[in-house]
Amino acid sequence: MKLFDTGDVRLHYRVDGPDDGAPVVFANSLGTDMRLWDPILPLLPQGLRIIRFDKRGHGLSTCPPAPYSMGSLITDTEKLMDFLGVKDCVFVGLSIGGMIAQGLATKRLDLIRAMVLSNTAAKIGTPEMWASRIKDVQENGIESLADAIMERWFAADFRAKPELELWRNMVTRQERDGYAGCSAAISGTDFYTPTAGLRLPCLGIAGAEDHDAGHRSKRRDLLDRLMRRAVLAEPDGIVREHVDHRDLHQRRQADRRPAVVAEDQESRTVGTHL
Repeated sequence: MKLFDTGDVRLHYRVDGPDDGAPVVFANSLGTDMRLWDPILPLLPQGLRIIRFDKRGHGLSTCPPAPYSMGSLITDTEKLMDFLGVKDCVFVGLSIGGMIAQGLATKRLDLIRAMVLSNTAAKIGTPEMWASRIKDVQENGIESLADAIMERWFAADFRAKPELELWRNMVTRQERDGYAGCSAAISGTDFYTPTAGLRLPCLGIAGAEDHDAGHRSKRRDLLDRLMRRAVLAEPDGIVREHVDHRDLHQRRQADRRPAVVAEDQESRTVGTHL
């Protein structure tokens, strides 16, 4: 286990793979820690330099008092990547992690060459919605939201499995201030204008059983407006995508960059994970 002191917080992070591997940075969702990515790692090509971290207020990172700003979360990530010497990475962002990706790409385009955006948007929810959720967490704890969170995250068949308890425990064992602080950061973020000029390759990932039409329209707008090359992948196609990109990566070893973005396909929508 490793900690990096940003001067403001100490971030728990982990690096797997060779130092000279093509860098892939993972930023996870609200209420989770870096263990979220454990099932994904075996599917990735060999030889990548994989960087994961717990954002402030989550996992084993320190937890300052709420609220937080999106700018502080972006700066935390920027400082960690500079410390690790990461440039020109593929940045994989889930939920709030996808917002961090967008903000970081706007601020430091030298750090990111492509993005994988899962279950995110340029603006998520309303200030009133987030204020209500923050109030519930501060007064009653994350436990009071846990059942509703599981219903948003997982389809009914998965919620019937014993493994659901692992995810529920991960959420409820996060710090109140961490959850409330990051909720405040999401509430105060609107990236529609700042990201309007971005032209990055992007892979959008959506849940096949995500039926939140309001959120879907925002995800579609995100990819339609921001990305020069974008493709939507749903769960049935993810394994095929990994195989295709692994093979392409192996053919590009001289460049040492992972190819995770499909070319010039129609952009669609990203699902809900909040």
